[in-house]
Amino acid sequence: MKTAGLLGGMSWESSLEYYRLINEEIKHKLGKLHSAKIILNSVDFEPIEKLQHLGKWNELGRMLAREAKKIEDAGADFLLICTNTMHKVADTVQDSISIPLLHIADATGEVLTRDGIKKVALLGTAFTMQEDFYKKRLQEKFSLEVIVPNKEQREIVHKIIYNELCLGVIKEDSKKIYLDIIKDLANKEADGVILGCTEIGLLVSQNDCDIKVFDTTKIHAKKAVELMIDE
Repeated sequence: MKTAGLLGGMSWESSLEYYRLINEEIKHKLGKLHSAKIILNSVDFEPIEKLQHLGKWNELGRMLAREAKKIEDAGADFLLICTNTMHKVADTVQDSISIPLLHIADATGEVLTRDGIKKVALLGTAFTMQEDFYKKRLQEKFSLEVIVPNKEQREIVHKIIYNELCLGVIKEDSKKIYLDIIKDLANKEADGVILGCTEIGLLVSQNDCDIKVFDTTKIHAKKAVELMIDE
């Protein structure tokens, strides 16, 4: 079994899910008393969140690159950045290490393509929904049409992520708001919706939606297990 390196803490709520999902999938695949070989480096999210909203992405890239190198030096065979938003600096991180980085958008794009999705809605932080680093990768690498909520909806989605989900706060009112936004996107002929923030799956699941839901945390974790056991 290969060793997965997890760069987490952004937020720890979703990093906890990564650890659980990867171990559950290893147990499902291998049985007996098998558990996942994982090296986890969990960073402090508070200063990172402040730098995000100040737009200091070069500094963030250098910061995550240093933390990724620690994971490589500890013996990981490949790296996961356990957050969608921080894939904005994925190239900087990859350039700093010699082990491969499993990009969350690539893992998601593969599943979307396999499922025959052509037009997909994207929910996430404002950075993920508004900027090109995520959408453009899906568009250019997987030929997907990507749509996002309107400006007012994006602001609400972003606020709920940072003020509630990253703090482990789950509210039924917020869930209803998300479901209404997803319904609106479905009415714009989206074939599916990407939960493009690793915390959104704590609030919304496939059971809540008629439209096909793609939870990036689950997809990323499952792809990691495939690499770990060479499927």
